[in-house]
Amino acid sequence: MAIDARLIAALLVAGLGASGARAEEPMSAIDWLSSSVSGATPAAMTTGSVPVLPPVPGEAPVSGTGPLEQVTVQSLDRPSADALGLIPAARLGLPRDLWGATPEPALAAALRKERLDTLPSVQGFLLELMLAELSPPSQRATGEGDMLFLARIDRLLDLGALEQAMALLEEADPNDAEIFRRRFDVALLLGQEDRACEIMEKSPAVAPSPPAQIFCLARRGHWDDAQLQLANADALGQIAPEMADLLDLFLDDELADGAEDLPPPARPSPLAFRLMEAIGQPMATTMLPVAFAQADLRSNSGWKTQLEAAERLARMGVLDPNQLLGLYTQDRASASGGVWERVSLMSQLDRALLTGRVSRVAQLLPQAWEAMQAQELEAPFAAMIAPRLAGLSLTGGAARLAFDMALLTPEFESAALSPPDSAPDTLFLAALARGTTAKARSSDALGQMLKRVFDAPPATVPAAYAALVPDRLGEALLSAIDDISEGAKGDHRRVEAGLRLLRMAGMESLARRTALELMVLERRG
Repeated sequence: MAIDARLIAALLVAGLGASGARAEEPMSAIDWLSSSVSGATPAAMTTGSVPVLPPVPGEAPVSGTGPLEQVTVQSLDRPSADALGLIPAARLGLPRDLWGATPEPALAAALRKERLDTLPSVQGFLLELMLAELSPPSQRATGEGDMLFLARIDRLLDLGALEQAMALLEEADPNDAEIFRRRFDVALLLGQEDRACEIMEKSPAVAPSPPAQIFCLARRGHWDDAQLQLANADALGQIAPEMADLLDLFLDDELADGAEDLPPPARPSPLAFRLMEAIGQPMATTMLPVAFAQADLRSNSGWKTQLEAAERLARMGVLDPNQLLGLYTQDRASASGGVWERVSLMSQLDRALLTGRVSRVAQLLPQAWEAMQAQELEAPFAAMIAPRLAGLSLTGGAARLAFDMALLTPEFESAALSPPDSAPDTLFLAALARGTTAKARSSDALGQMLKRVFDAPPATVPAAYAALVPDRLGEALLSAIDDISEGAKGDHRRVEAGLRLLRMAGMESLARRTALELMVLERRG
């Protein structure tokens, strides 16, 4: 009878050709990642149509001796995902062996460290670093899969860079459960779940959890199969009660019509988020991690919702500023205050620029800058507007503001050739942009620190990174980024050390842009 019971249980879990499932358990990549797809061994796996039965509790093992060896499986026709990238290292001015001798677990932990409150240029560098095509560190983690690749993906997800993360995930093995788990969640937030469900259906090596299986069965039009799968999983205790209630309403329109609203999940996974939307209880993303804001950019979202999501993503440096400008100017503001004030100002400024009304531009520019500054959107604002100001004959404060904005763009060196006045602080910014501060003057403590950094080429590795350079240069650069980000709040010594290391590593442009942002954005505490 024990064998019969095992067979029945295995067949129930195997369900409709599914590759198996087990009770959900928390995943620790980053907090909001769901356990939609678990990389652990399921309770019952199938080979073709014949279930492989789980062991009977209490049954004696085949052998009581013999060691248990850890087995690592790796595709022979695919390179390690750790080496994948979208940007050649040389294009970023980085050596391909940047990670050097840093142990992979330490490097993965350093990449996952939260760095969401930093300067725009530093944020941009981190994004590029996650996409760079670099060799894995020489000290690889054993039996841990593509640890570095997963850490890079998780950092992209924390930044809200879902499209970039998806592009990188599509280069990796879709049959790897941990990789697919992230791909599934990203697809849910980008509205590409049908493609993810197709991969799940065709890839037997991926072990989906019951909620993901049920969702995909329904998306593929197999509603009866999805309801049977839900009943089986619920009966076997393989699905949380809250998720079972949510899936019940998702699968049964009549039940959903008369049902009371479900309480929103306190920490929704992307799957729970999309299910809440499907049953007519969409969740606001403003208090959720920034990656969820990507879902609000879809055309079925309201204009205000799209605007607020675009601002969040632009602030993180992962949205094209012109996309934000397009949203600002697509219609007239329907109310006042908050985001509508920025819509009104940006629309008026855009029209003034289109019609060449210099006096109107000069009037609106300081107001728009102040409004964007309050939201820490100065860098996207500069990217949208500064190139359009270059040909205008602005004077006075408007000319100086246009100059400052130009220094926040990739064309900062060209802008520095034409300072709008000869005030000492203007000339110092121009010298800083050109990297020729030796003869420039600055009276404040920040400017004097920057002069120490840029007055001469770096001669020695700062003491804070001496133990890491040259063999662990990538780790040293991450430490320098932390020092600049935290030091910008008032510790100039840390900023100085970080900038010196950037220069010594050949990242002169990044060092200058960071210094300019410290001066122009005035985020000093």
